[in-house]
Amino acid sequence: PGLLAYVITSKLGDHLPLYRLERIFERQDVHVARSTMCAWLLAAGKLVQPLVDLMGQCVRQSKVIHTDDTRVPVQDETLEGKCKSGRIWTYIGDRDHPYTVYDYTPDRTRAGPSKWLDKFRGYLQADAYGGYDGIYATGVKEVACWAHGRRHFFDAKDTDGRRCAQMLSMVRDLYKVEDEATAQIATAQNCTPVKADAIRLALRQEKSVPLLATIKTWLDTEQKLVLPRSPMAQAIGYMLNQWEALKIYTTQGFLNIDNNAAERALRRVGIGRKNWLFAGHDIAAQRTATLYSLIASAERHGLDPQAYLRGVLARVPAMPVSQLEKLLPERWQVET
Repeated sequence: PGLLAYVITSKLGDHLPLYRLERIFERQDVHVARSTMCAWLLAAGKLVQPLVDLMGQCVRQSKVIHTDDTRVPVQDETLEGKCKSGRIWTYIGDRDHPYTVYDYTPDRTRAGPSKWLDKFRGYLQADAYGGYDGIYATGVKEVACWAHGRRHFFDAKDTDGRRCAQMLSMVRDLYKVEDEATAQIATAQNCTPVKADAIRLALRQEKSVPLLATIKTWLDTEQKLVLPRSPMAQAIGYMLNQWEALKIYTTQGFLNIDNNAAERALRRVGIGRKNWLFAGHDIAAQRTATLYSLIASAERHGLDPQAYLRGVLARVPAMPVSQLEKLLPERWQVET
């Protein structure tokens, strides 16, 4: 278990491709072929899949889930040496269900998130990808991302600097309200999570709602003045199309102003992709997503992912499925 945990953490936590690990082992006069380590990763991912499935069940009980996806190259024999673009998705549970779970799909169709989020009926914070529309039609409440909305205006700064500066200033004011709420929560006495949500909600209702009204008026006015196909028109159109979802965060204290949590969760995939370059096949990509889930959830609980993986791999083969909750990160922290 210790060796397996080291290999998994080195590749997926520290972003070392297996051929580098092979050389590191050789310097210690230990000869382990990268093909052998690849087989270990596949077997370990299959072994811990029931535990990650349990984490996923917990995430789906959240009031709000953050989600996003990123590309992962996957070898495909039918493409004559080229890679297809698979997708790794992240689903981040709320503070009462603190797990970060990854899933793999061979394409970016709506079937992937629709299947994973089946029966979820809370708030879903995501980008404007149209594949989520069917999920929202089932009763899931859409929460948009102000960081995405801001980014479109930032990208248009070279073509319309004046309007860009105006919008960026107004968005900055929205974030100042969030900073003020964070400061008040930090200084409040006996501040429970419920009290923190109440403080944040009160400030948003007092300060953010009027700011949003000003932004909406500005958008409606400027849309009539800009060239229809200009970058600024596209930025304004994006924000207006997302308007109801962009302002919903002010209705609940537990919602976030942006989806940066999901983007940060996918950063590990992006860094790893630059090092190990591709997955060998769809199953390997799914096992990678599974093992990412354990590493990210362990780190979210302040655990050493290598030590956590070592313990999980040692115990999970003999543990009944009914007792897998004992291996969840928060239980692990208490028991060790």
